Amino acid sequence: MTFSELKDFLDEKADFYNNPAFIENDPIQIPHRFSELQDVETAAFLTATISWGNRKSIINDAEKMMNLMENSPYDFIRNVSQKELKVLESISIHRTFKGEDFAAFILNLKRLYAENESLEHLFLIRDKEENFYHSLHRFREQFIGENLHRSRKHVSSTYKNSSAKRLMMFLRWMVRRDRKGVDFGLWKNIDPKHLSVPLDIHTGNISRKIKLIQRKQNDWKTVEEMDSALRKFSAEDPAKYDFALFGLGVSKDF
Repeated sequence: MTFSELKDFLDEKADFYNNPAFIENDPIQIPHRFSELQDVETAAFLTATISWGNRKSIINDAEKMMNLMENSPYDFIRNVSQKELKVLESISIHRTFKGEDFAAFILNLKRLYAENESLEHLFLIRDKEENFYHSLHRFREQFIGENLHRSRKHVSSTYKNSSAKRLMMFLRWMVRRDRKGVDFGLWKNIDPKHLSVPLDIHTGNISRKIKLIQRKQNDWKTVEEMDSALRKFSAEDPAKYDFALFGLGVSKDF
């Protein structure tokens, strides 16, 4: 396909998959159950954290986390007791994300919320930064803090060349804004132009198939390769193509 044909194709597919029906079978349905900013972002962050593997399993296990937090995640995090944390530590959550990881994440979030009204502040882009490479490293450092618990392995490090797929998905949910009703767009101080498409097996394979990228690894260097292509199609909203690439990959209709 020519540049124009590929742009038209991806625009069409992004528009097709980016609609409220997408929510029903996607982990984003979990934060969509809430309305308060802090509830949405904490539910979104925890759901994104366990978003690998089968989508149905992800949704079920994210729902389990919400139930354990009495379906009031922000209030639970602020007021959690040591007794409640001890109970969480013994519960199986999702694959290698164990109950003790969940408890450690809650403690880290409790500390961050004591210092910040919203998690948005922890992801802000600085002058001359074009993507979230440095931002995600800064967030990881602040989130982990002095807590060297095993749970830190569940927060990807861009400085170690990780694609940080789950964190990028969380950012897409919170930052992208349009009238389709899928992404929340609640964070107003981060420009969507800095977003990247979350790079996973689906978006990576489709991108290679249509010659968007050449690299075979799903790492941060490939994220930047994909950025350079997709930002030519939409400099102001490159992450919208996640709907096209992921949708095509999951549906297998390409």
